[in-house]
Amino acid sequence: MQHRCLHGRSVPLFAAGVAVLLLPAAALPSSLPQIRVASDGRGFVTSAGEPWVAFGVNYFRPGTGWAPQVWRQFDAEATRRDFARLKEMGGNCVRVFLTYGSFYMERGRLAPEGLAKFDRFLELAEEAGIYVHPTGPDHWEGLPDWARGDRIADETVLAALEDFWKQFAARYRGRRALFAYDLLNEPEVRWDTPAMKAKWQTWLQKQYGEPAKLARAWQRDSQGLEFSAAPVPPKDTAAGPELADYQRFREDVADEWTRRQVAAIKAADPQALVTVGLIQWSVPVNIAAAWHYSAFRPARQAPLLDFMEIHFYPLANGFYEYREEDEPRNLAYLESVVREVARFGKPVIVAEFGWYGGGQPTIANGVHPFASEEQQARWFRRAIETTAGLAHGWLNWSFHDHPGARDVTEFIGLLTADGREKAAGRAFRELAPRLVELSARPPVLGDRPALDWDRLIVDPKARREFSDRYLQAWRVDPGRR
Repeated sequence: MQHRCLHGRSVPLFAAGVAVLLLPAAALPSSLPQIRVASDGRGFVTSAGEPWVAFGVNYFRPGTGWAPQVWRQFDAEATRRDFARLKEMGGNCVRVFLTYGSFYMERGRLAPEGLAKFDRFLELAEEAGIYVHPTGPDHWEGLPDWARGDRIADETVLAALEDFWKQFAARYRGRRALFAYDLLNEPEVRWDTPAMKAKWQTWLQKQYGEPAKLARAWQRDSQGLEFSAAPVPPKDTAAGPELADYQRFREDVADEWTRRQVAAIKAADPQALVTVGLIQWSVPVNIAAAWHYSAFRPARQAPLLDFMEIHFYPLANGFYEYREEDEPRNLAYLESVVREVARFGKPVIVAEFGWYGGGQPTIANGVHPFASEEQQARWFRRAIETTAGLAHGWLNWSFHDHPGARDVTEFIGLLTADGREKAAGRAFRELAPRLVELSARPPVLGDRPALDWDRLIVDPKARREFSDRYLQAWRVDPGRR
């Protein structure tokens, strides 16, 4: 969601020219089997060959501000209790956000204090039998000056991230409790920044070679048209060849960002699993405008990653308020997004999902109505049932409710802020033993409209028509799972 002590003796390891520290193999806990992608690409298996489905939460604690101060207010004993509780409920995985503020304020140097806390976090997870899924450094606990600009296209930031991953992945190489790396929470390629403008001009030069060819492609007069002076198209640019080119260029920027970080991780730990936590408008079926598309196109990202992740919240018709007529539209929207992400032969995890229940949100001056815990639990169940077989893992957004949050996180937990299990928590318990079976069955979907990607990323009419046709098809035949 957007807001948004070493064991034993340390030994030096040199990965891609960077000196790092790695736990000696003898000190690594071995109670958890390693998780791998299944040979057929449908889901995950343990090193013993048993099927494994990621089921858990995004982890942060209430009472730590907004955005949550996961590491600055790290409470080891509370985390130990939470992990034991999650395991008892049937959970097996927590996704947790690394931050610049606690781990990487200085380029090329990981902060020892943050690493010590993450070491302890891993130990606690291993004790409980929980896998840890860390994201790349984000802004939750502050940003260094050098990362305050364009964190996707700026070369300074990207080179620094490569250094971060070379050190971090080498340090934790072989830790079985570390399930996989998520490069960043919900990355989006920005529209108009100095870095984007410079790369756009270079891209046009490489793509067309000479201004006359560009002018013909864009159906323009070539007089005065120079690559070095080409502006970024305005956000309100109408559908046409210029907007189509700019969207393809943005996808190239996203691919380069992913490719370089994956290479850095794999150089340090070839066995590490890597993904990216894609925001739902990475599939452009319900975006406000062309600029709203994240440009992280699943078809292009999938070959670079070990598995896919997508986040989803029920926003098909604005803020979901549990109106009966809006549930089918949101479930159809959910299926269309996850179905697209799942088309490319890689397992999929719905790494953020859920909705509020057990209170009335205070956001937007309290305009949204009270929702019961039972309504929240119904959406939780329906979201999993709708994507079972397409997805092979689900992580609820937050373990606890989070008073003070400025979005649905206020009431989105499986537990209340004081630890009482909610109806969604009971639904979590009930579903946990069934997920391996549910995920193993390929879904049988009815007739669905094809997604014409190149039209959808430039044409709002095409997006509306696709969403309406998909909903109609879903109503006729919701499919069987």
